[in-house]
Formats: sequence, C-alpha cells, structure tokens
Amino acid sequence: MSLSIKTVSTRPIAGQKPGTSGLRKKTKVFQEPHFLENFIQSIWTGIGGVAGKVLVLGGDGRHFNSQAAQVVLRMAAAGGAKKVIVGKRALLSTPAASNLIRTRGADGGIILSASHNPGGPEGDFGVKYNTANGGPAPESVTERIFEATKTITEYHIVDSQDVGLRIAETVMLGDMEIEIVDPVEDYAAMMAGIFDFAAIKALFRSGFKMRFDAMHAVTGPYATVLLEEELGAPPGTVINAIPLPDFGQGHPDPNPIWAKPLMDEMMGDHAPDFGAASDGDGDRNMIVGKGCYVTPSDSLAVLAANATLVSGYSGGLKGVARSMPTSKAVDRVAESLGIDCFETPTGWKFFGNLLDAGRATLCGEESAGTGSDHVREKDGLWAVLFWLNVLAVRKCSVADLMTSHWASYGRNYYSRHDYEDVESDAANGLVDHLRGQLADLPGKTFAGLTVESADEFAYDDPVDGSRSEGQGLRIHFDGGARVVMRLSGTGTSGATLRVYLERLETDPARFGIDPQEALAEVIAAAEAIAGIRSRTGRAAPDVIT
Repeated sequence: MSLSIKTVSTRPIAGQKPGTSGLRKKTKVFQEPHFLENFIQSIWTGIGGVAGKVLVLGGDGRHFNSQAAQVVLRMAAAGGAKKVIVGKRALLSTPAASNLIRTRGADGGIILSASHNPGGPEGDFGVKYNTANGGPAPESVTERIFEATKTITEYHIVDSQDVGLRIAETVMLGDMEIEIVDPVEDYAAMMAGIFDFAAIKALFRSGFKMRFDAMHAVTGPYATVLLEEELGAPPGTVINAIPLPDFGQGHPDPNPIWAKPLMDEMMGDHAPDFGAASDGDGDRNMIVGKGCYVTPSDSLAVLAANATLVSGYSGGLKGVARSMPTSKAVDRVAESLGIDCFETPTGWKFFGNLLDAGRATLCGEESAGTGSDHVREKDGLWAVLFWLNVLAVRKCSVADLMTSHWASYGRNYYSRHDYEDVESDAANGLVDHLRGQLADLPGKTFAGLTVESADEFAYDDPVDGSRSEGQGLRIHFDGGARVVMRLSGTGTSGATLRVYLERLETDPARFGIDPQEALAEVIAAAEAIAGIRSRTGRAAPDVIT
C-alpha cells in the first residue's frame, strides 16, 4: 500500500551540531516546528539516504519519545527504508539497540535519548545515530550530518496515522516493514551467553542481598527480567523499576549525588551486600558495596583484573581502553597482564575502531560508563552482571575485593569536580587562559606539587590513522598526580567545566583516606593554576563525584 509523501519546505536551524553522543537540547526545542524533522532529514542526507536500508529505532521513554518515534518512522518510510526494527512502545536501552543493530545486520539505528540528563516537559531530549557496527557515528559521519543541517531546504514525511507499537508484531507503513520487538528478549539472551547465570543464581540462593535502582528509567524492565525473574533475586530487589517520562522527577544519573537514596541505604546499618544503579538509557552504571563506593575508574580496573573468572572472557583480554580523563588504575592492571592499554578522547565512538579491530576487549569512561566487545556502546546492566559474576566466584564482599585489588595495584585516588551551567564566555575564557600557560608550566610548583608536563590531548587513532585534537588539557605532576580540565558536550545550556583530579597511593596504610582529603594538594594546585574561582565566580563545584 503506497502512502502520500509530503515534501515540506524548511530552512536551516542553528544549533544542530551533534556532540559526543548525538544532538541534545531542551525537550521544548525538539518540539519546535521542523526542529526534529530537519535533524532526521539531515541524518538521512549525511548517511547517503535510507532507501533500501534496515534501521533499528528505540529510546529511553522520556517525554516526547513516543511522538519522536512516530516522526522517525514516517520519515524513514518517506525515504524508502526497507525495514525498521523498533522496540515495543518505542523503548530500547542504548546497549540493547546496539545489540539489535549488530545481530540483525541493520545498516544503523536511531536512539532517542539524552542519556543521564533529566527528562519531562522542562527536561532534555536527544537523538543519536549509530552506524552498522552498533556504535555511535564517528566524527566523519556526524560532520556530514552537521553540514546537511546548514543547507537543508526541505524534508520528506509520509502522511499517515501513528503506528501502534504496543504489541510485538510486524506491520507495514506503506512499502516499509516495521518489526515491533520485545525490547528485553534479545538483550537478555546475549547476557546469558556471557555470564555464568548458574553461579549468580547460587549467590542469591545463599542469602546474598542486593538493591538495583533503575531510577524510573529504561533499565527497569531489563533489570526486573534478568535479576528477579532469571537469576532469582527476591522481588523488590529492583526499585524505581517503571520507566516514566520525567524519570519520577528525578535526575537519572547513577552517581552518589543523584542516587542518594541508594547510597544512604548502602552506607546504613542494614545495607544489602551489593548496590547498583543505571541511567536514563541504560548505558551507565554505579557500583557500591556495603559501606564501599566503587569509582567507575576502579570498577573498570577490577573487571579487567578479574575478567578470566567470567566465562565470556575466560580466554583473556585482547587489550583495554579508557578515555583520557579516566584514572590510570586500569593501566596498572594492563601492565601486569601484559596487554595494551589505549587512551582515547571522551566519547564512546572512539572505542569502536579498537573493538572492531580486535585490539581491545574492555573499555571504560570515568563518567560511569563501562563496556566490552559484546556491543559497541557502554552497558550499565552488563557491568552489574559482571560484578555479580565476579563476586559469585571470589566469594567475598565488595569492600574486601577492593582492598585486595589496591594491595596488588595501588589505589588511584580520583575525583571529578563539575561546575555546571557556567556562563559560556567565562568557561571558554578559563580554558583559553589555561591553554596559553601550558608551555610555561613544567618545572613550576603549585600547592607543593611540581609540574612535570602539560599539554592539550590529541588522539591518533591506531586503526584508521585519524586525528582528534582539542580533547582536554592535561597537567602532570612529579610523583604521578595529575589534573585534567575540559568542557563537557553533554549539557544543553551554558557550559559544564569538568575538573578531573588523580593521585596514586601505594602505601596500604593510606588506602582508607577520604578521596577529597587525599586529593587536597591536587585540588589546590588546580585552583592555583586555572583560577577557577576568579574566572567563573564559583566558590565550589556543583557536583563532586
């Protein structure tokens, strides 16, 4: 059945440059006339059209998710797409979407999400295009998309009613097939092929208790099926399990600040043995034991050190990779294992080439993202299952596992200080001022620390030879401490200045110090060098993780 295709005249709309994870704006901006349609048409242009192609579509269920999915379907049909595989109710976690793209041989996919950003009518929305390998579009593709947004004059959309997406079935929209799938089924099968479910079931039967906070985001259904139904965790293990358009008026970012109720429970007298949380679209994670918070950097290092205990990685790791701001804890594990450790810019797309080329198996970012070569995205629930599998084999607590790990590799004290919604000119001025100092910093002493080297990070991809510059300012001190500063691309207003602070401690007697105390000299040196207070007017960071 053919449908009428409407050609709508439009003009370029400013501000449609994709960031490290697609385009994110306030929801109200995406709802403005032509804004979403312009960007989707520009994606089609940037990838050479969708005629005859198979796409995957889904999102995290935030406000405007359902309406945006209908627009994408109608525009895909207008572009001549052969088929779209979409999750029921237009829901798919980001790692589940990546898996579907890969296992179904799709040409790419559209993920509707602003990840860990707040949702609702006053919150944020986002659109990301993933390529055929299941990972975020590389810079070469996002640049073509951006160029298309600057010259667009019309878009094409079929004139039709909304497609019902509540039942797993196959329907037609004109000549385009739409396969509506259970969003959890394929993902759960993949997890069963990686982890020892029998060992994890035995762990729960032994009386092991955990709490998983889905934060009213997309991983609620995934965690309920896997943890409670498949693995036998008691009912109620998963809390805030129903995805809500505004995430229950919460901030779906799994860290000690935004997941405070979980942190309070885990630090209390009657804490369960293990706690975890995931974010809006299911690609981030937080790991916490009874009285023991695990930083994302430490989590990556622990998983690398214990990977051969998990059946899916029993043959060992090909290599590991971390984003540049992530602590060097995993570097020490890689050195011990005799494998490569790659340092990339922030943004999961930079791991894709390494994974595709078989150069790395595990990857991680300090911003609560960990993943492996099973998909081409970070994967929150995968990380939680990995931890459960390791604990089931090691038969110890999270705190004991961390103590053992630090005894072997040392402790990389680490913290990130976020200055949010800084006036853009002030933030850029601070970075420009610091950039101008880099060449003169080596040999100078600040707050008792002497600068060993300072530079602006640039990355030469070892697989395709591409170069990415301007990826963050690094200051290394004698003794291994360092400061990294960069402006984040995940916000939707103003600028977020991220300051990353790190210091290695090898004395076991000093492994129990509060991180902010352990990093006091590094924090003071960062302020002395950059003048954050005077240049931003901020007396302290908005968020410390």
